[in-house]
Amino acid sequence: MDLGLAGRTYAVTGASSGVGLATAALLLADGAHVAACARDAGRLAAALEPLPRAAGARVYARSCDVLDGDAVRAFVDGAAEELGGLDGVVNNAGRSLLAPVAETTADQWREEFELKIFSVLNTVRAAEPYLRRSDAPAIVNVNAILARQPESRLGATSAARAALLNLTRTLAADLVPVRVNSVCLGLIDTGQWRRRYEASGTGESYEEWSAALAADRGVALGRLGRAEEVAHPIVALLSPRASYITGSSIDVGGGVARYV
Repeated sequence: MDLGLAGRTYAVTGASSGVGLATAALLLADGAHVAACARDAGRLAAALEPLPRAAGARVYARSCDVLDGDAVRAFVDGAAEELGGLDGVVNNAGRSLLAPVAETTADQWREEFELKIFSVLNTVRAAEPYLRRSDAPAIVNVNAILARQPESRLGATSAARAALLNLTRTLAADLVPVRVNSVCLGLIDTGQWRRRYEASGTGESYEEWSAALAADRGVALGRLGRAEEVAHPIVALLSPRASYITGSSIDVGGGVARYV
Protein backbone atom coordinates (compact mmCIF):
# COMPACT_ATOMS: atom_id res chain seq x y z
CA MET A 1 0.00 0.00 0.00
CA ASP A 2 1.29 3.45 -0.93
CA LEU A 3 1.40 5.51 2.27
CA GLY A 4 1.66 8.80 0.40
CA LEU A 5 5.02 9.70 1.93
CA ALA A 6 7.10 10.21 -1.22
CA GLY A 7 8.38 13.75 -1.58
CA ARG A 8 7.27 14.76 1.90
CA THR A 9 9.69 15.78 4.67
CA TYR A 10 9.85 14.38 8.18
CA ALA A 11 12.12 15.32 11.08
CA VAL A 12 13.31 12.56 13.41
CA THR A 13 15.08 13.26 16.69
CA GLY A 14 17.41 10.73 18.29
CA ALA A 15 18.01 9.30 14.83
CA SER A 16 21.49 7.81 15.22
CA SER A 17 20.34 4.43 16.53
CA GLY A 18 17.42 2.27 17.62
CA VAL A 19 13.88 3.34 16.86
CA GLY A 20 14.90 6.72 15.46
CA LEU A 21 17.30 5.20 12.95
CA ALA A 22 14.81 2.49 11.97
CA THR A 23 12.15 5.16 11.39
CA ALA A 24 14.50 7.23 9.24
CA ALA A 25 15.36 4.13 7.21
CA LEU A 26 11.72 3.28 6.56
CA LEU A 27 10.86 6.85 5.57
CA LEU A 28 13.75 7.02 3.11
CA ALA A 29 12.80 3.65 1.63
CA ASP A 30 9.29 5.00 1.06
CA GLY A 31 10.62 8.06 -0.78
CA ALA A 32 10.34 10.67 1.98
CA HIS A 33 12.99 13.25 2.77
CA VAL A 34 14.39 12.92 6.29
CA ALA A 35 15.79 15.57 8.61
CA ALA A 36 17.70 13.67 11.29
CA CYS A 37 19.34 14.90 14.46
CA ALA A 38 21.31 13.45 17.36
CA ARG A 39 23.90 14.78 19.76
CA ASP A 40 26.85 12.97 18.17
CA ALA A 41 27.28 14.24 14.59
CA GLY A 42 29.85 11.61 13.62
CA ARG A 43 27.75 8.73 14.86
CA LEU A 44 24.68 10.15 13.15
CA ALA A 45 26.46 10.50 9.79
CA ALA A 46 27.87 6.98 10.02
CA ALA A 47 24.45 5.52 10.83
CA LEU A 48 22.61 7.34 8.02
CA GLU A 49 25.16 6.92 5.25
CA PRO A 50 24.44 3.24 4.36
CA LEU A 51 20.64 3.52 4.46
CA PRO A 52 18.96 2.64 1.13
CA ARG A 53 16.93 5.50 -0.33
CA ALA A 54 14.14 5.56 -2.86
CA ALA A 55 14.79 7.74 -5.89
CA GLY A 56 14.78 11.40 -4.94
CA ALA A 57 14.79 10.90 -1.17
CA ARG A 58 17.18 13.30 0.56
CA VAL A 59 18.72 13.56 4.02
CA TYR A 60 19.51 16.60 6.17
CA ALA A 61 21.55 15.67 9.25
CA ARG A 62 22.63 17.91 12.09
CA SER A 63 24.01 17.59 15.61
CA CYS A 64 21.42 18.82 18.09
CA ASP A 65 20.68 18.60 21.82
CA VAL A 66 16.89 18.53 22.01
CA LEU A 67 16.98 20.26 25.40
CA ASP A 68 18.57 23.32 23.80
CA GLY A 69 15.71 25.31 22.32
CA ASP A 70 17.96 27.43 20.11
CA ALA A 71 19.71 24.36 18.72
CA VAL A 72 16.40 22.68 17.97
CA ARG A 73 15.15 25.78 16.17
CA ALA A 74 18.32 25.93 14.08
CA PHE A 75 17.89 22.24 13.19
CA VAL A 76 14.25 22.64 12.17
CA ASP A 77 14.82 25.89 10.27
CA GLY A 78 17.79 24.39 8.43
CA ALA A 79 15.84 21.26 7.54
CA ALA A 80 12.86 23.20 6.23
CA GLU A 81 15.10 25.42 4.12
CA GLU A 82 17.19 22.55 2.77
CA LEU A 83 14.34 20.12 2.11
CA GLY A 84 11.55 22.53 1.16
CA GLY A 85 9.31 22.51 4.21
CA LEU A 86 8.22 20.08 6.89
CA ASP A 87 5.29 17.64 6.97
CA GLY A 88 5.89 15.75 10.19
CA VAL A 89 7.98 15.24 13.30
CA VAL A 90 8.95 12.13 15.24
CA ASN A 91 9.93 13.00 18.81
CA ASN A 92 12.09 10.05 19.72
CA ALA A 93 14.88 11.28 22.00
CA GLY A 94 14.75 9.54 25.36
CA ARG A 95 16.02 6.93 27.80
CA SER A 96 14.90 5.12 30.95
CA LEU A 97 16.17 5.62 34.48
CA LEU A 98 16.33 2.25 36.22
CA ALA A 99 16.11 3.06 39.92
CA PRO A 100 13.56 2.68 42.75
CA VAL A 101 11.87 5.89 43.84
CA ALA A 102 13.73 5.84 47.17
CA GLU A 103 17.05 5.84 45.32
CA THR A 104 16.14 8.52 42.76
CA THR A 105 17.56 11.94 43.50
CA ALA A 106 15.71 15.22 43.00
CA ASP A 107 18.06 16.08 40.14
CA GLN A 108 17.30 12.76 38.44
CA TRP A 109 13.55 13.45 38.69
CA ARG A 110 14.07 16.85 37.09
CA GLU A 111 16.24 15.39 34.34
CA GLU A 112 13.62 12.77 33.48
CA PHE A 113 10.83 15.33 33.16
CA GLU A 114 13.04 17.75 31.23
CA LEU A 115 14.02 15.11 28.71
CA LYS A 116 10.55 13.62 28.26
CA ILE A 117 8.64 16.93 28.15
CA PHE A 118 10.90 19.76 27.04
CA SER A 119 12.51 17.77 24.23
CA VAL A 120 9.02 17.48 22.75
CA LEU A 121 7.97 21.06 23.47
CA ASN A 122 11.16 22.47 21.96
CA THR A 123 10.68 20.51 18.75
CA VAL A 124 6.96 21.17 18.46
CA ARG A 125 7.40 24.91 19.00
CA ALA A 126 10.10 25.09 16.34
CA ALA A 127 8.21 22.92 13.85
CA GLU A 128 4.67 24.26 14.25
CA PRO A 129 4.91 27.16 11.76
CA TYR A 130 6.19 24.80 9.04
CA LEU A 131 3.71 22.05 9.85
CA ARG A 132 0.80 24.47 9.48
CA ARG A 133 1.85 25.04 5.87
CA SER A 134 1.62 21.32 5.08
CA ASP A 135 -1.54 19.72 3.70
CA ALA A 136 -1.01 16.64 5.89
CA PRO A 137 0.89 17.65 9.05
CA ALA A 138 1.56 15.06 11.74
CA ILE A 139 3.53 14.56 14.95
CA VAL A 140 4.31 11.21 16.56
CA ASN A 141 5.67 11.14 20.10
CA VAL A 142 7.57 7.98 20.97
CA ASN A 143 6.46 7.10 24.48
CA ALA A 144 6.28 3.95 26.61
CA ILE A 145 3.64 1.62 28.02
CA LEU A 146 5.01 2.79 31.38
CA ALA A 147 2.82 5.86 30.84
CA ARG A 148 -0.21 3.74 31.77
CA GLN A 149 1.43 0.77 33.47
CA PRO A 150 4.17 2.06 35.79
CA GLU A 151 6.94 -0.04 37.31
CA SER A 152 8.45 0.54 40.73
CA ARG A 153 11.94 0.06 39.28
CA LEU A 154 11.22 2.89 36.83
CA GLY A 155 9.31 5.33 39.01
CA ALA A 156 10.63 8.62 37.64
CA THR A 157 10.50 7.43 34.04
CA SER A 158 6.96 6.10 34.49
CA ALA A 159 5.75 9.43 35.88
CA ALA A 160 7.45 11.41 33.12
CA ARG A 161 6.01 9.09 30.48
CA ALA A 162 2.51 9.61 31.91
CA ALA A 163 3.05 13.36 31.66
CA LEU A 164 4.08 12.99 28.01
CA LEU A 165 0.94 10.97 27.24
CA ASN A 166 -1.16 13.72 28.79
CA LEU A 167 0.77 16.39 26.87
CA THR A 168 0.24 14.52 23.61
CA ARG A 169 -3.52 14.57 24.12
CA THR A 170 -3.38 18.29 24.86
CA LEU A 171 -1.30 19.02 21.77
CA ALA A 172 -3.73 17.02 19.62
CA ALA A 173 -6.48 19.42 20.67
CA ASP A 174 -4.40 22.60 20.55
CA LEU A 175 -2.55 22.10 17.25
CA VAL A 176 -5.42 21.19 14.90
CA PRO A 177 -5.12 20.60 11.95
CA VAL A 178 -1.77 19.08 12.93
CA ARG A 179 -2.41 15.48 13.99
CA VAL A 180 -0.59 14.38 17.18
CA ASN A 181 -0.36 10.75 18.25
CA SER A 182 1.76 8.45 20.43
CA VAL A 183 3.45 5.11 19.95
CA CYS A 184 4.02 3.49 23.33
CA LEU A 185 6.82 0.97 23.55
CA GLY A 186 7.35 -2.09 25.65
CA LEU A 187 10.74 -3.81 25.78
CA ILE A 188 12.55 -3.03 22.54
CA ASP A 189 15.97 -4.46 21.66
CA THR A 190 18.06 -1.29 21.53
CA GLY A 191 21.51 -0.27 22.70
CA GLN A 192 20.12 0.53 26.12
CA TRP A 193 19.27 -3.13 26.82
CA ARG A 194 22.55 -4.27 25.29
CA ARG A 195 24.43 -2.04 27.71
CA ARG A 196 22.45 -3.38 30.66
CA TYR A 197 23.24 -6.92 29.56
CA GLU A 198 26.96 -6.14 29.37
CA ALA A 199 26.85 -4.50 32.80
CA SER A 200 25.06 -7.51 34.32
CA GLY A 201 28.16 -9.71 34.14
CA THR A 202 26.00 -12.76 33.51
CA GLY A 203 27.42 -15.85 31.87
CA GLU A 204 24.31 -16.16 29.70
CA SER A 205 24.21 -15.25 26.03
CA TYR A 206 22.32 -12.08 25.15
CA GLU A 207 19.57 -14.22 23.61
CA GLU A 208 19.16 -16.17 26.86
CA TRP A 209 19.33 -13.04 28.99
CA SER A 210 16.79 -11.11 26.89
CA ALA A 211 14.38 -14.07 26.78
CA ALA A 212 14.53 -14.30 30.57
CA LEU A 213 13.95 -10.55 30.79
CA ALA A 214 10.88 -10.83 28.55
CA ALA A 215 9.53 -13.67 30.70
CA ASP A 216 10.16 -11.72 33.91
CA ARG A 217 8.30 -8.68 32.55
CA GLY A 218 5.38 -10.76 31.28
CA VAL A 219 5.82 -10.14 27.54
CA ALA A 220 3.21 -12.40 25.91
CA LEU A 221 5.25 -12.93 22.74
CA GLY A 222 8.24 -14.03 24.82
CA ARG A 223 10.90 -11.77 23.31
CA LEU A 224 12.06 -8.19 23.01
CA GLY A 225 10.74 -6.19 20.08
CA ARG A 226 12.84 -4.98 17.19
CA ALA A 227 13.31 -1.32 16.30
CA GLU A 228 11.77 -1.80 12.87
CA GLU A 229 8.65 -3.24 14.51
CA VAL A 230 8.18 0.16 16.12
CA ALA A 231 9.09 2.15 13.01
CA HIS A 232 6.22 0.71 10.97
CA PRO A 233 3.40 2.04 13.20
CA ILE A 234 5.22 5.38 13.56
CA VAL A 235 5.38 5.79 9.80
CA ALA A 236 1.77 4.66 9.43
CA LEU A 237 0.66 7.42 11.83
CA LEU A 238 2.70 10.00 9.93
CA SER A 239 1.09 8.99 6.66
CA PRO A 240 -1.71 11.07 5.11
CA ARG A 241 -3.64 7.79 5.01
CA ALA A 242 -4.07 8.14 8.79
CA SER A 243 -5.82 11.49 8.29
CA TYR A 244 -8.61 10.82 10.83
CA ILE A 245 -6.38 9.62 13.67
CA THR A 246 -5.28 12.14 16.28
CA GLY A 247 -4.91 12.09 20.07
CA SER A 248 -4.49 8.32 19.91
CA SER A 249 -1.89 5.96 21.29
CA ILE A 250 -0.71 2.64 19.85
CA ASP A 251 1.01 0.09 22.09
CA VAL A 252 3.95 -1.78 20.57
CA GLY A 253 4.86 -4.12 23.40
CA GLY A 254 4.37 -7.72 22.41
CA GLY A 255 1.43 -8.06 24.78
CA VAL A 256 3.15 -6.71 27.91
CA ALA A 257 0.32 -4.28 28.68
CA ARG A 258 -2.10 -5.43 31.39
CA TYR A 259 -4.21 -2.30 31.75
CA VAL A 260 -7.75 -2.15 30.30
